[in-house]
Amino acid sequence: MNTLVIQGASGLVGTVVAFTFGGWSDLLSIFLVVILIDYVTGVLAAIKDRSGLNSKIGFWGITRKALMFIVILLAHQMDILLGQDLGVVKSGAIYFYMANELISITENYGRLGLPLPNKVTRIIKILKNKDTSDDGKNQS
Repeated sequence: MNTLVIQGASGLVGTVVAFTFGGWSDLLSIFLVVILIDYVTGVLAAIKDRSGLNSKIGFWGITRKALMFIVILLAHQMDILLGQDLGVVKSGAIYFYMANELISITENYGRLGLPLPNKVTRIIKILKNKDTSDDGKNQS
């Protein structure tokens, strides 16, 4: 392949990443790793549960993860609009989604039969019950 094409393509990707996320940070790298771990452990848990892999569920899972990056893109644009050089809104969005992904990874570990401390299991149950015990007051 032509070197000029490769350099042009990598320059274009770099430009898109810089515009979209304000550059690629360590926080985004860690977030991407967490997303990949969640996806892999979810697939493994589905295989172990013998619930099977469902392309529809997989599609919506990947779509949900892509939408997280869109929200992070919007958060970065809000930081620019507000003049936040430190990326406070973007970092907050990443930490929020990372916490959700870490909870999901922990649930997947439980489904895989890996030992979890009782305290972690109780915290996850409490968080899940809070979401369903609002009696419809929490509409999203």
